[in-house]
Amino acid sequence: MMTGMMIEGKWTIGWSERDQSGEFNPMPTTFRNRVTADGKSGFKAEAGRYHLYISLACPWAHRTLIMLQLKGLNDVISVSIVDPIMGDRGWMFSQAPGAIPDWVNHAQYLQEIYLKADPKYTGRVTVPVLWDKQTQIIVNNESREIMRMFDVEFAALATQQVDLYPRDLQQQIDETIDAIYLPVNVGVYRAGFATTQAAYEEAVTQLFENLDRWETVLSKQRYLCGDRLTEADICLFATLYRFDSVYYSHFKCNLRRIVDYPNLWNYLLDLYQRPQLKVTCNLDHIKRGYYMSMTEINPNRIVPKGPLVDFDRQHNRNRFGKA
Repeated sequence: MMTGMMIEGKWTIGWSERDQSGEFNPMPTTFRNRVTADGKSGFKAEAGRYHLYISLACPWAHRTLIMLQLKGLNDVISVSIVDPIMGDRGWMFSQAPGAIPDWVNHAQYLQEIYLKADPKYTGRVTVPVLWDKQTQIIVNNESREIMRMFDVEFAALATQQVDLYPRDLQQQIDETIDAIYLPVNVGVYRAGFATTQAAYEEAVTQLFENLDRWETVLSKQRYLCGDRLTEADICLFATLYRFDSVYYSHFKCNLRRIVDYPNLWNYLLDLYQRPQLKVTCNLDHIKRGYYMSMTEINPNRIVPKGPLVDFDRQHNRNRFGKA
């Protein structure tokens, strides 16, 4: 994907995340500090101290918003939502429907937040971003770690007493998140951004081999790690929700739709119909974000009308017992 990035604090266009074989390799995130309940990390979990910058279009940001909603941290951590369309200067803040301007730092572009944290920053300007209002710095921009912090370190401040990282399942949850990350979460991008036939076919083959695998797992149990909703389910949900509307056509992940998988499809419906998840979902932001931002793939920026997907239809997951 040709995109912009910061090099020594300067915005640069035309940088690519592809290697010589045409394969997409995402650049690692760089801000990796942690908020902890006891504050020994230097960042204590406190109400009103942290601000989350996200895009409703981005699946990585989406998972952090889902966790914030599931834990009931809405009044503990404030949120800004960027415009759905990424321009030449990256993510920007606007008055678009569904967007929330940056009322904390009053930035026009997300890159300003990165520069405020590090005037000589080199790297991508991505969401999510967890900002510390007290020290005026980015704490973390790795979605998996932000999600875990909300789940575990902010637990005492949460209004919903739900544990998505229970002690007896922690190893399985971590292994499951690892297992779906590269072939599925990143796999759709590896297919969509491939510039050679070989790179594309390798990515698509691995993607659907893994979807087939999880289809089998979900034929025997309600959730990825058994009978309890966990962080692993949130990580898969963000990809599945976008699949038929975006990845199937825009990224050429078109061997099958999720609706063609009886168990994955009903699992997706089951998760979506939880009020805390449904409120985080915005297909308008998602479709415009992908189809209008990625002009290398879709140069005319035409957003398809379909498909018509009914996420509110009745599912059959209650056959495994109460959620």
